[in-house]
Amino acid sequence: MNYELNNAPFSWRHLRIVAVASLGQLIGTGLATLVSVIIPLYQILAHPELSSVMQGLIGAMDLIGIIFGSYILGNLSDRIGYISLFRICPLVICAAAVAALLFPSLPVLILSLFIMGFAIGGEYSLDSDYVSELMPDKWKFMMVGSTKAASAFGNIVVALVCFLIVKDWTDSALWPRLLWIIIAISGLMFLLRIRFWESPLWLQAHGRDKEAVADLHKFLGDNISLPPLPPKPDKAPAKSVSTSDFLKKNWRNIIFTGIPWACEGLGVYGIGVFLPILVMALGIEHAAAGESAIRHVASSVEITLWISCIILPGFLLGLALINKVNGARLQTIGFLLSGVSLLILLFAYQGHWMKWISIGAFMCFELFLNMGPHLMTYVLPTKVYPVEDRGLGVGIATAIGKIGAVLGVFFIPILLKAGGSVLVLWVSIGVMFLGALITFLFSPSRKI
Repeated sequence: MNYELNNAPFSWRHLRIVAVASLGQLIGTGLATLVSVIIPLYQILAHPELSSVMQGLIGAMDLIGIIFGSYILGNLSDRIGYISLFRICPLVICAAAVAALLFPSLPVLILSLFIMGFAIGGEYSLDSDYVSELMPDKWKFMMVGSTKAASAFGNIVVALVCFLIVKDWTDSALWPRLLWIIIAISGLMFLLRIRFWESPLWLQAHGRDKEAVADLHKFLGDNISLPPLPPKPDKAPAKSVSTSDFLKKNWRNIIFTGIPWACEGLGVYGIGVFLPILVMALGIEHAAAGESAIRHVASSVEITLWISCIILPGFLLGLALINKVNGARLQTIGFLLSGVSLLILLFAYQGHWMKWISIGAFMCFELFLNMGPHLMTYVLPTKVYPVEDRGLGVGIATAIGKIGAVLGVFFIPILLKAGGSVLVLWVSIGVMFLGALITFLFSPSRKI
């Protein structure tokens, strides 16, 4: 039986597309988790102590790369197509990781993190484009959300491997060996993308109908056909609007998809990158006061692993609700509950409550953050932008989101030095509530 792309039954071919595209999300959060372990290890080596500004710079460098990469490569993909960039990005990540491994110095690490982030920024634009354009309508946003949920495996897998490696170390100078994790993941990404093709809808939108049909059949089989394009006054290939025209036309959508993503970025990356350090600052690790510095790092990474394990259930809960609850409403609720969870964590710290309450509050924060904001800030841009400008729209939203992440990562160690964990938690609570407010006010549907 023949089917149109939008109404095709879900098959293993769709699942393969999602799996291959999802690796970009996995390596993005995996790199952030890796950096969260490298920073305290490098801090042990630093003489004098690694400054809070330098800690923030190391933590933020890959995110700065993501800002540039998501905008530049997202815009470029609208012009030249997806597949060449989709294959180049993992090679760039791998090469930068190898450079940091072979030349383990602070300047090389910082430059390598920027380059890896630049390529990951392209990944963040391209993977959602591929999934949203190749899924049946019934499964579209569920599968886009599932792609984002793969980021949970990045946190969990990298935290687990780092803990298994670091727990037996006695020398923090071994930190470059952790980069083998990124090298392995990026190599796998490239191999899986050798048999991957151009987006059929991108080809169709640019007047290349024969190539579009051929690549669609390679992806999904010969019994799947392309949906017809809306009628146009002429036969010219689709052209992307200029950036200035795009900004004027879509300013409300940019605020709606970008600012909450920036607020979410503080929680995912700002807190995520410094989670082991925050765990130590809050006193909820297992190591005793007299143990070695590396033992304290290993213990904090173990707690980080347990906290990270709740990320996946958060995504699964969000995916279960994604077709039942308005997306903006789900995002708003997630922000509010994340803020409340951090309030409980603050009270537990100041009141010297039992450790399990603090760890539970941290887990609730991750659960609600990933159920709502972390999932929906990724899904909503694909809903509000048309296919001809989707790369640019998603790229701008990603870039704004990563600006928030960069600010969070850069300032959290400075806030820690200025006011300790209390100041970090108050600022984070305020940002979560701000994300809820912006989502509510600028939602296109206002059905909240």
